[in-house]
Amino acid sequence: MLRPEERQPAITPVASNARFEAWVKAFKSRALDQGITSDVFDRAFRGVSFDPDVIERDRNQSEFSKTIWDYLDSAASPARVKNGRAAVRKHQTTLVKIEAKYGVEKEVVAAIWGLESAYGAVRGNKDLIGSLATLAFDTRRSKFFEEQLVSALQILQAGDVEPRSMTGSWAGAMGHTQFIPTSYLDYAVDFTGDGKRDIWSDDPSDALASTANYLAKFGWVTGQPWGVEVTIPDGFDFASADRKVLKLPKEWAKLGVLALDGKAVPDHGAASVLLPAGHQGAAFMIFKNFEVIERYNTADAYVIGVGHLSDRLKGGSEIKSGWPRGDRALKLAERKELQRRLTAAGFPTKEDGKIGPLTIDSVRAYQRSIGLVPDGYASLDILQRLKGG
Repeated sequence: MLRPEERQPAITPVASNARFEAWVKAFKSRALDQGITSDVFDRAFRGVSFDPDVIERDRNQSEFSKTIWDYLDSAASPARVKNGRAAVRKHQTTLVKIEAKYGVEKEVVAAIWGLESAYGAVRGNKDLIGSLATLAFDTRRSKFFEEQLVSALQILQAGDVEPRSMTGSWAGAMGHTQFIPTSYLDYAVDFTGDGKRDIWSDDPSDALASTANYLAKFGWVTGQPWGVEVTIPDGFDFASADRKVLKLPKEWAKLGVLALDGKAVPDHGAASVLLPAGHQGAAFMIFKNFEVIERYNTADAYVIGVGHLSDRLKGGSEIKSGWPRGDRALKLAERKELQRRLTAAGFPTKEDGKIGPLTIDSVRAYQRSIGLVPDGYASLDILQRLKGG
């Protein structure tokens, strides 16, 4: 669940192992100061060594990103929908109990399960202590990963899992629904009542309940959709397609923003309009539960993926609107160049390669300044225009 970063020079394994061992000795002192016992530490690090594969994956993650439609094609593919419905049927009794206790619909929990580990099929087989220690030793995000490593040691000390059974992704996410250690400590639950919060075993009960508890703790509204696909009228003021602009569905209806059946969207509370691919793509009216899923992963594509997959698991239809499939996603370097050129043209951005609210607002202002539809879509066309192409 970690976000893309810039590529950096590779670390030489042979040279790194000696320095890694010295780092482990220094880290042990810091871990013991935070309450980790020497015995737990030694058992956790027995056989652990620097893992160059982890660094390589960290350096190269998501140099190329997917378009929203490519992501959704995978997130809610026919196979994932079919497997998800089968998983919901298989674990129906458990999921119904989880829904009753936490108020989070079983299909939403299943959708996160499906995206995070293909319903438990791909949970990650990396030794978690080794991965986290390698990343904490590295300088790119050492503080974050050392915090995760200490939390992992606290999990071991609590007796929830044995060191070599604590496996996960190269980036330190664990179990069926890929909790990072700090989230595990705060939100994992023992739903089976066996005295352990076991998110690693073949039985997904604790992991699924932990995910529902996580969403509930962040304010999940039972019965409220994450979002609803809508139609946008001609002449729509695209400046109002902004997460900060909240209106009731009946107020959006007065502006011509309607459900696909031509009627007002049911009143699920205040909502905003989201155009993840600009005015040429699908439009969604999104509610508070969108923000709750966002706490799991901040990417709009992920949230829409979870929401849409959950709808499909309930028997809902595919997204009806088309997408600008002739476009391609911007590479990291291109996103940064787009931001630099926007800033230079008087439309400020953070220049971090992440297309967030500030960049979207600046794209919208730039579009308006040159007579384009101000939908805030950071496309290759916008970059080319900024470059004078």
